[in-house]
Amino acid sequence: MSDVARKRWYRSLYAQVLIAIAVGIAFGHFWPQQAEAMKPLADGFIKLIKMLIGPIIFCTIVHGVAGSDNIKQVGSVGVKAIGYFMCMTIFAMLIGLAVVNLQQPGKGMDIDLKPQAQTVDSSKMTVTEKPQSTVSFLLNIIPKTMSSAFVEGNILQILFISLLCAFALAGMGEQGKPLARGIESFSVVLFRIVNMVVKLAPIGAFGAMAYTIGAHGIDALVNLFKLMMDFYITCFLFIFLVLGAVMRLVGIPLIAFLKYIKEEIFIVIGTSSSESVLPQMISKLTQLGCSKSVAGLVIPTGYSFNLDGTAIYLTMGAVFIAQATNTPMSLSDQLFLLGLLIITSKGAAGVTGSGFIVLAATLSSMQLMSPALLTIALAQIFAIDRFMSEARALTNLIGNGVATLVIAKWENALDMKQARCVLMIK
Repeated sequence: MSDVARKRWYRSLYAQVLIAIAVGIAFGHFWPQQAEAMKPLADGFIKLIKMLIGPIIFCTIVHGVAGSDNIKQVGSVGVKAIGYFMCMTIFAMLIGLAVVNLQQPGKGMDIDLKPQAQTVDSSKMTVTEKPQSTVSFLLNIIPKTMSSAFVEGNILQILFISLLCAFALAGMGEQGKPLARGIESFSVVLFRIVNMVVKLAPIGAFGAMAYTIGAHGIDALVNLFKLMMDFYITCFLFIFLVLGAVMRLVGIPLIAFLKYIKEEIFIVIGTSSSESVLPQMISKLTQLGCSKSVAGLVIPTGYSFNLDGTAIYLTMGAVFIAQATNTPMSLSDQLFLLGLLIITSKGAAGVTGSGFIVLAATLSSMQLMSPALLTIALAQIFAIDRFMSEARALTNLIGNGVATLVIAKWENALDMKQARCVLMIK
């Protein structure tokens, strides 16, 4: 019996990913130059997943909405989801604000007095793009053409097209049912492809970790260790206190849910990208008892509007820079910062460089310090941004999974009997 258990453990995907991460760290440490050449392995895996995201979102939403008996429920799901996302973003930022003020990881760095302490060449971190304004962000939801949204992989644009097609198909009645069945069959093919691609996750995880350690070195982890640990602790508190309390209201233990998505968790840790498991999350939540229409709508929307980990990162990063540069920030300044980040963080998913660029642009707009001093301070975070991205992506992943269960429960679209059976809850 023990031999069978060992065999199953060895063959499980999450064990393979975990081993690949450990091997990648060792390889990056001992052979850094060769390790940097492993980056295409990670890039290739993520590209394979990303090429499937658009079609899967389209098929899931179109079939789910078109097959729904109550179209009004779809609009209800969207409104409730956005409201929930805003509440969670505020909770995440408040926790981040509390921890960074209590721990004060930037205190004593005196970056303004020691510009030579810069650990990263600031020329490497030039911000080439700016977060979108609210108006441009909303206008950008409308794609130039229906195909361009899929070509560019813009999730919000794909959502927009999917909903338009879904409502149009639903309005066709019996005439649209053959097409709906065809779309459902195509989605089955796509998920089969996902299952094939996911088997390459250990290779992608190895490439990502080997490159990170090879490029930055393990010493990069020590440089701003306190900020990193504070960030990890804050994410931990948010997941187990806030999201744990939310899951208790749903009626599902958080630990049981985390065990259920353990493979996705390890893939995200290895690749630092929550998008790498988007198709699997839709599939798993559907298997858990969520309706296809809810899972297909909430999960993709959450990737733009429910970035809990990014919200924590932005808040802590901004206050850390103020502390490190001895820049005074009153409570009113911090609350203003929080309000500004609530808006700018929603555009993070559509910006190359994501959280770091949003952080840089937000602080620049507040004009708390000189541009030269801000550049030096941002370099400190840039040095460890890659190492913080794992916790950031992991928090985003779990937050979106919980959000889907909450909205499904709210809409009576969650089969609790099936969920308890799948999670083996008595």
